[in-house]
Amino acid sequence: MANSTCRNRALGVSRPLRIVSSQSGDPDEAATGEEHGPHEGEHEIELGEVARDGHDKADPSQFELLKVLGEGSFGKVFLVRKVVGADAGTLYAMKVLKKATLRVRDRYRTKTERNILVDVEHPFIVKLHYAFQTAGKLYLILDFLRGGDLFSRLSKERSMSEPEAAAIIKTLATTLAYLHENGVVHRDLKPANILFASEDRTADSVTICDMGFAKQVSENGLLMTPCYTLHYVAPEVLKRQGYDAACDIWSLGVILYIMLSGRCPFSTASTDSQEILQRIGSGKLDLQVNLPPLTIFSFFLNQSNRAGRSLNTRTLRLL
Repeated sequence: MANSTCRNRALGVSRPLRIVSSQSGDPDEAATGEEHGPHEGEHEIELGEVARDGHDKADPSQFELLKVLGEGSFGKVFLVRKVVGADAGTLYAMKVLKKATLRVRDRYRTKTERNILVDVEHPFIVKLHYAFQTAGKLYLILDFLRGGDLFSRLSKERSMSEPEAAAIIKTLATTLAYLHENGVVHRDLKPANILFASEDRTADSVTICDMGFAKQVSENGLLMTPCYTLHYVAPEVLKRQGYDAACDIWSLGVILYIMLSGRCPFSTASTDSQEILQRIGSGKLDLQVNLPPLTIFSFFLNQSNRAGRSLNTRTLRLL
């Protein structure tokens, strides 16, 4: 167990809590930034029903619970089997959120995630098949991705070959380009949110998941709320002066570094989060590792390279 813990700390791919500043500068998020969820019936967020591919609307009784895939502070993800309808027998991942434990801003984020997943259609973004709610719970029915997440793979294998890492990064970059061209900033790209659709875990089965922090922005618009996971946050997010889709490019660079080296580029001897954030803010890379030429990292991790950029067809040619 001790070896596993040390390895995860070295990788910088432990599963820390995601962070959202309570001093929000984002008007949309400031309006939903209450710290203690609403009283019953107050600020109710209606989660519109979704039924994709011509299927009938669904409800909890149409799914057989098989096992728990994951668990968080206010909900669980189950492996389920559809028992009725044209897709009977299909396995899905069912995300169940308890309304009573959700703060108002968390309800808004669930609604935002639902809306973004309805609008996007891409082979490497998790697909929302159904969405519905009961009096006490919100339900999102998503693809079941059999290959697990990149976090688990890196924890076991530590690093991977340059050709394999390049193939995965290419898939992620083209997928981010699609999101950015459609005005969506993910804001929480990390190994735990990158899953594999197949058990062979090849680059063509990579899938970006969890749009809980994603935000739709207008062209040239700036985001203000610092939303991030430690180790993957871009320096401009911490400065509270506004940031854009370039924050996703930074996170992509951190993931590439970890895949090749087996450690976080801003790792320290301690686990003190403030020390890590200071290193990120200064751009002080840990280069005490054997890596391929670092030219590619200058694109991802150099703020002057990323400033004002999103990933699109033009910028992808720079990689």
